[in-house]
Amino acid sequence: MAKKVVATLKKEGGVKYAKVVKAVRSPKTGAYTFKEEIIIEDQVKDYLAK
Repeated sequence: MAKKVVATLKKEGGVKYAKVVKAVRSPKTGAYTFKEEIIIEDQVKDYLAK
C-alpha cells in the first residue's frame, strides 16, 4: 500500500529524485501511518517492494 507522489524533484544535470509516500501498518493497533522520503528515482521500485 504505497504510492509514488506525482511531484518529481529534479536538478539540472544531476541525479533525479522522487518523493515517495509509503503506508506502514502498526502491528499493535492496526492503524496506518505514512512515511515520506526523498530518494533517487532509480531506487523507487526497490523501496516500494520492501
